[in-house]
Amino acid sequence: MSSSYHKLIPAAALALSLGAVPISTAVAQTQVPAASAGEQPQRYTLGGITVSGARYLDPNTLIGLTGLKVGDPITIPGEEIGKAIRRLWDQGILGDVSVSIARTEGSRIFLDFNLKERPRLSKFEFSGIGKSQADELKNKIKLIRGKVVTDALLSNTRTQVRKFYTNKGFLDSKVTITQVPDSSLSNSVVLNIKVDKGSKVKINDIQFEGNTAYSDGKLKGKFKKTKEKKFPKLFNSGKFQSKEFEEDKAKLLEFYNSEGYRDAVVVSDTLERIGDALRLTVKVDEGPKYYFRNITWKGNYLYDDKTLASVLGIKEGSVYSKETLDKRLNYNPTGQDVTSLYMNDGYLFFQIEPVETKVEGDSIDIEMRLTEGVQARIKDVNIAGNTKTSDHVVRRSLYTLPGDKFSREQLIRSQREIATLGYFDPEKIGLNPVPNQADGTVDINYTVEEKPSDQITLSGGWGGYAGFIGTVGLVFNNFSLRKAGTLRNWTPVPAGDGQRLSLNVQANGLQYQAYSFSFTEPWLGGRKPNSLSVSLTKTIYRLGTNFDAETGSFLKTNGASVSLGRRLRWPDDYFTLSNALSITQYKLNNYTALGSEFFPNGTGNANNITFNTTLSRNSIDNPTFTRRGSSLALSVNLTPPYSLFPGSSPSVGEWVEFHKWMFDASWFSPVVGKLVLNTRAHFGFIGTYNSSRPIGPFERFKLGGSGLGYGGSANFIAGTEYIGLRGYADPGDASTSPLPTSITGTNGSSGGVVYNKFVMEMRYPVSLNPAATVYVLSFAEAGNAFERYSEYNPYKLYRSAGVGARIFMSAFGLLGFDYGWGFDKVPIYTPGQKQDKGIFHFIIGQQIR
Repeated sequence: MSSSYHKLIPAAALALSLGAVPISTAVAQTQVPAASAGEQPQRYTLGGITVSGARYLDPNTLIGLTGLKVGDPITIPGEEIGKAIRRLWDQGILGDVSVSIARTEGSRIFLDFNLKERPRLSKFEFSGIGKSQADELKNKIKLIRGKVVTDALLSNTRTQVRKFYTNKGFLDSKVTITQVPDSSLSNSVVLNIKVDKGSKVKINDIQFEGNTAYSDGKLKGKFKKTKEKKFPKLFNSGKFQSKEFEEDKAKLLEFYNSEGYRDAVVVSDTLERIGDALRLTVKVDEGPKYYFRNITWKGNYLYDDKTLASVLGIKEGSVYSKETLDKRLNYNPTGQDVTSLYMNDGYLFFQIEPVETKVEGDSIDIEMRLTEGVQARIKDVNIAGNTKTSDHVVRRSLYTLPGDKFSREQLIRSQREIATLGYFDPEKIGLNPVPNQADGTVDINYTVEEKPSDQITLSGGWGGYAGFIGTVGLVFNNFSLRKAGTLRNWTPVPAGDGQRLSLNVQANGLQYQAYSFSFTEPWLGGRKPNSLSVSLTKTIYRLGTNFDAETGSFLKTNGASVSLGRRLRWPDDYFTLSNALSITQYKLNNYTALGSEFFPNGTGNANNITFNTTLSRNSIDNPTFTRRGSSLALSVNLTPPYSLFPGSSPSVGEWVEFHKWMFDASWFSPVVGKLVLNTRAHFGFIGTYNSSRPIGPFERFKLGGSGLGYGGSANFIAGTEYIGLRGYADPGDASTSPLPTSITGTNGSSGGVVYNKFVMEMRYPVSLNPAATVYVLSFAEAGNAFERYSEYNPYKLYRSAGVGARIFMSAFGLLGFDYGWGFDKVPIYTPGQKQDKGIFHFIIGQQIR
């Protein structure tokens, strides 16, 4: 029989039933039948549970969250109800919970949980800040519409906003969050987040205490991100961020450790507020400076102590440095280390542990404990990520083959070879050796990420005497002739076999036209890196408006070349040797631009048969942004010595004669961090076999500008070598008045027969993203070219310096901008006038040589 009379339980009993749940936070009431004074708690059987007040939450789910089940024994008052309330409250979705007895039937009791749901978030908005910062904050705090507005959500939002402004130097920022009911949605609120940034507070003073070995200035320099904001340090932010400060303290201790102070510690750090600025005080305990004393070896059988000590390169009395020790033992980027000595000979399971056996005064004895293990053989080589490039193109570049001994050196070399293919992002080439010590083998897993490698050129430019020239060019760097016979592979062209196909058209109406085609197979036959290249060219350049084939003034050329190249094994396998045979036919009609001394009346034919051999060595690590390595090339062009043949005339005739020698060298060295130094040297010489025969107008050198050349299309047709020299005008640049010559000689009409050039560049990457690799540079260079050997002086150089930037985009190749200032005066046509101003240069598709 149900009871119709109810009485509220006393507050003390209610507190007992609620346990640790504070009454002020979760208002909970439990109604029970009246009891006589001193009556003990009663036991019931739970007959049923109902939920009231829940509009959006599922009642059955809420009942399940209480942990109570029909049929459970329950004590009134007792701890079961307190636990049930805590379970509901811990979900963070309720603003109020009360429990009442709906009815009793004998020993059975029926409970009703009356709930008040927390509001849900409909939207949020900022006030007190600008739109850009509001948008940035929205991405950081990530409030989701429809989420229950809990105390934790409000606290976390407040913390995130304050942290955002603290990182910007606003240490006094205040955040107030107001809940405004949303009239358009039931049980929903709009959060108004009001921000008062306050004044920006920056570090204006960093002090050190306890340092005697190094000055404050030296130690401040070891902080990379925690900097003072005061004159003249205009580019330092002065912000204090605790996470970055912890990283800087670690760098400070790394510096001390590398200088022998292995016991150095940061005792304390204090941040003081002084007005609108901060003073950071860092107290250090440097401890004594230590030195290496005795270094002994244990467990070595393959190499004796003397050999290992020579590779380690640390002598008794050297400053104790954990950093140096680790490099010499495990990975030394500038030379050999002990681990490489073993791993390059297959000992993948090699381990070495340096143990300090004695510390006496300022000296430390170390015992090197080695476990040499067994030689590992490569079992499987796996490649993943090459969605476009065929497996065999990657595999033929690898130096880690199944069955070979493991070699860390060959593993790194393989990574370099994959990068130099140009088909993958060089920053994302992964290599992961997976050793299996049980059978002494290792699997090598390479991962790559394809990047666009084909290029398209659609451009227009001013080509000197020819005026405006339009260019359409296509370069497919990963072409596949093998797949060309299947229509489905043309998407848009068959690709994946590493062949190179190039098509290029330049034209300026009927006045100037140039067509070129080339094809390169880098692995002729597919077994060895023997390359085959074939190219065809055709050009025509007309002067004036008379285009008649008989009376007009024009220069036409037809050319073809074939080249074979192979990789050498001696002196090392970075060397390549290529040989090429080219034939070019020149036809002139009433054309005097190449000089009447060579072609009287500007009419005649010339044939150029040239044999070229080039010996080169390339060990750079990355063709897009190189950090280390070198590139060397010696090239010789030879025509038959016609003037030495019996009965020949020493004058210039139908057959072009010369010998041409060129040497180019480029070295890359990391300086600090990502900063790289590039030094280059270039030399060129051209001559004839017969001293009585003048050097012809073909294949000469012109220095100046970007190296693109503006001396008229005739100079391109004549094979003129344009050598960039930033800070000086391009040779024959018609945009300058009066018209400057090239640096060559006094009039520069034909170009030089000898040149030399030297360059120093400092490069720093801004972005290494394969879609657009960007780096900035500063340069200093000097060079000169001479029309006659009698004028040659290797010390007479035109010097310049400047700054620039390079952008490499896969679809368009290289784009560059330079501003250079020439320090030396260059003669021009008008006597007394000199070039003494800075010049901008634009580079496309090539590096400045």
